[in-house]
Amino acid sequence: LSLLAAASAAAQACSWLWLRSDPPALRPAVPAALLAALHLLQLGFFFRCLHALKVGWKVCWAKAEEEEEQRHMAFLSHDISMLRLFETFLENTPQLTLLLYIILRTNKAELSQGLGIGTAFLCVSWSLLDYHQSLRSFLQDKHELSLGSSIIYFLWNLFLICPRILVVALFALLWPYGVALHFPLVWLAMFLWVSLQGTDFMESPGPEQLYRAVVAVILYFSWFNVAQGRTLHRSIIYHGFILVDSTLLALAWLWGRAPSEEHSYLLPVVSAALPCYLLGLGLRVTYYKWLHPNMQQEGGFDEVDAGGGSEGLEFRSFLEPDLVNRRMQWLAQTQFPLSQPAQQHLLNGAAAV
Repeated sequence: LSLLAAASAAAQACSWLWLRSDPPALRPAVPAALLAALHLLQLGFFFRCLHALKVGWKVCWAKAEEEEEQRHMAFLSHDISMLRLFETFLENTPQLTLLLYIILRTNKAELSQGLGIGTAFLCVSWSLLDYHQSLRSFLQDKHELSLGSSIIYFLWNLFLICPRILVVALFALLWPYGVALHFPLVWLAMFLWVSLQGTDFMESPGPEQLYRAVVAVILYFSWFNVAQGRTLHRSIIYHGFILVDSTLLALAWLWGRAPSEEHSYLLPVVSAALPCYLLGLGLRVTYYKWLHPNMQQEGGFDEVDAGGGSEGLEFRSFLEPDLVNRRMQWLAQTQFPLSQPAQQHLLNGAAAV
């Protein structure tokens, strides 16, 4: 319960800090005191969803030339998508690991529990796909994911995340207090790694540390790009580290388990974990090699993910120069090549100067 409370507080804090850093014209027409109270009551995310529905309803009934409202809707949708991603990895994924541990511990599983676990795995992968699609909506010239690209993107995340959660639950099965030591150590390593990459997402150093701490939790379970530039070497380092760490957790379970028939079914499951992870890596390579939207539309790669040529993609922006969606701009720069006009808006502030 304390972990859930801390995760919820971190997500609400991010939401509140983002609202405070937004240009006044993009903030909800609600008193700041009421917004603060809603976030204090852990209702900030719910309020964001209601506000996005209101703006979305206006967009549905607006004329085609109401481009500003559509940009505003993309702005709101991305914040919601990112908060959902934070919620998934701060709350849902640890709870999924705990539920899997309880089932293995009791060696009993109700049908509802099995369905819940399967649905939870799908939701984790879906949150990553939704986040990536939300980032792509920030491109001026849309390079949308095709159905095939979306399926492969979804599957490679699923095949990478499932073995990771499984081996953590298995390790906790024999050494529950060992996880209490393992998680902080790996989280600290990820936090230092993110800090060394020099992220510049939040408005001030204090909130930036909160962002890095949240990203470190995500990296405990899944890859998440946080810095500009080519990610090939960083991706190799990360997946190599996770593969070695997960293998050690699985070997520790194999070494410490008692020979019995109670969990004999887990041996083939663990044996399939490594091929599953390697399949996920193979699907990721396939995605960036042949199924990436830039490959299908322009014959080039996203600079940070592959190292092909940069075509210079335009990012969405508001017509008024003071209305700059800095967060989406920073994240999009970590994923897509930057066009020359967009390079003028890289300052750490809500508006470009």
